[in-house]
Amino acid sequence: MTFTIAATVDEALAALAAGARPVAGGSDLVVGARHGKSPLPTDLVAIDRIDGLRTIEQTDAGLRVGALVSHATLMTDAAVVGGYTGLADAAALVGSPATRHVGTLGGNVMNASPAMDTGAPLLVLEATAELRSVDGTREVPVGELWTGPGRTVATADELCTALVIPTRPDRSGSAYVRLEYRRAMEIAVVGAAASVVLDDDGSIGSLVVALSAVAPTIVSVDVSSLTGRVVDDALLSEVADLASERATPISDLRASDRYRRHTVGVMARRAVEAAARRARGEHITVPVNRAFGIGATA
Repeated sequence: MTFTIAATVDEALAALAAGARPVAGGSDLVVGARHGKSPLPTDLVAIDRIDGLRTIEQTDAGLRVGALVSHATLMTDAAVVGGYTGLADAAALVGSPATRHVGTLGGNVMNASPAMDTGAPLLVLEATAELRSVDGTREVPVGELWTGPGRTVATADELCTALVIPTRPDRSGSAYVRLEYRRAMEIAVVGAAASVVLDDDGSIGSLVVALSAVAPTIVSVDVSSLTGRVVDDALLSEVADLASERATPISDLRASDRYRRHTVGVMARRAVEAAARRARGEHITVPVNRAFGIGATA
């Protein structure tokens, strides 16, 4: 086994080209090995000391979030909380305080778990993943990144260096909620994210909904028929129905497929409600789960 510490992206990419696997916080890789899900790779390259991957900056393309930005940073960063609030909601629910301090956005995204918290908000915010190798850089919409549980379109020599989220228009809001049985060290039983843009008359100009933990990957819901309407109980009920119809969940020890299909509709309804209220300018604290009293109470 070899272990290399990279000080620059170029050093990391050279190690990947030679067959190493990247490790940053290690919150998925190490835990997976300890639980017997997969052995530790023979060759590892540590990327946690590459400071250039820890920045959040506004660019012409939107908000560029470095792959090493931690969940603890995302849930409090002013730019994220102010304009991309659904992502902050999700980051605030990841694991425990310790997990949020070492776990990174890039690690969460590239782990490709269908139950990941950050995936659904990134999908509704139309984020793209920046993948780099020694041969160049390409950008992949996150909706095209995940191909199955633990699988992405990234090749073994590519490193996710950032997520880029387009600038949000005025009168827009986003939110992420999940069903949870406890408040720490939990993954989503089901989750839902929504992004809403309102027209000047208060009707929906744009609505995007995505679901987690109800299919092999994060999936979007076709809610295009709801554009132009106001957000009221009738519309929210339709959102719930469309989300439940879109879900193809499994049954396991945490929930049955029937229960997941019903509750993901409830989560989608609440995500749209919170996103619309934020789009109207209402302040709802991060995360929505705590503000709305969703899931575990302690």
